[in-house]
Amino acid sequence: MSNKIERVQTGVRIEKRLLKVLKGLAEHLDISVGDLIEGIALHSFENKPPFSQDTIAKIAQLKDIYELEWAAADSHKLKEDDK
Repeated sequence: MSNKIERVQTGVRIEKRLLKVLKGLAEHLDISVGDLIEGIALHSFENKPPFSQDTIAKIAQLKDIYELEWAAADSHKLKEDDK
């Protein structure tokens, strides 16, 4: 296994409040949002929880601050308002 990686810039669209929670969590953990997303993805690919109980508590605080009420069950039900 090589530890050498190549990162690419992406234009992923993401819900505004969810992004605020991710940015807040990344700031709390002192990592970039990209590193946070990579870690979440790699853990989920192995069906492993990505966060400690302390981090989950911080996520709950951030969700409350940014009024993000969704859970995993909502992930395939989200729809954008037509503009």
